[in-house]
Amino acid sequence: MELLPDLGTLSDEGLKQLIDDLQAEEHQVSYRRRVLHGQIDILRAELVARRQTTGGRSVLDEIDVDRLAEILTGKATPQG
Repeated sequence: MELLPDLGTLSDEGLKQLIDDLQAEEHQVSYRRRVLHGQIDILRAELVARRQTTGGRSVLDEIDVDRLAEILTGKATPQG
């Protein structure tokens, strides 16, 4: 975060421009915050929907984590 410049060295026009610049930045940050909140709301709704259809179980409950670890480390014997 930038510190404010020496305000005594700014002209009235420079001060007005700094205010305008900071307000524009504030609007951009506010817009980004609203977008992020919307995305969070969508993800939470998706999570709730998934929990309702799985009875609260994780989708990972159906995955054999040990077998997956063996496959990823190359220690699994080929099936065939």
